[in-house]
Amino acid sequence: MADKKTKNVFKKGAISSDFIGTSIAKHQSKTTIGAHNIFLGQVRADVIDNKTVAAIEYTAYEDMANEKFHAIREATFKKFDLTCMHIYHSLGTVKAGEICLFVFASSPKRKIVFKAIEYIVEAIKADVPVFGKEIFEDETHQWKVNK
Repeated sequence: MADKKTKNVFKKGAISSDFIGTSIAKHQSKTTIGAHNIFLGQVRADVIDNKTVAAIEYTAYEDMANEKFHAIREATFKKFDLTCMHIYHSLGTVKAGEICLFVFASSPKRKIVFKAIEYIVEAIKADVPVFGKEIFEDETHQWKVNK
């Protein structure tokens, strides 16, 4: 599955449960898969300086970010025996409680997908130029710091 062309991983707004469910269901015909693992990043209603985060507005250097996502994908296929892997990230406003990152990995063996998902998510956080502006309930905002 490696060496595919760079694709756009961005979705406008929150990633819906219908989209996630459909993505998983599409893999039922792939009978060499023995395990799937998913990571869902959800916007938290953090309280910062006595103000509650109501949403995060995501922006990115899209071309550069898609290249980074592609590089992570290629490196992951070289490192792990995966059958397939998908990454989707939100752009625009995502409310607290909604999904902003969906990572889905499949492999013949379960232990591989656990390690692969952690590797992918950590690489995304470290390397991909996606930025989040925290929007508070009082409509003030600040740039999010990844931790």
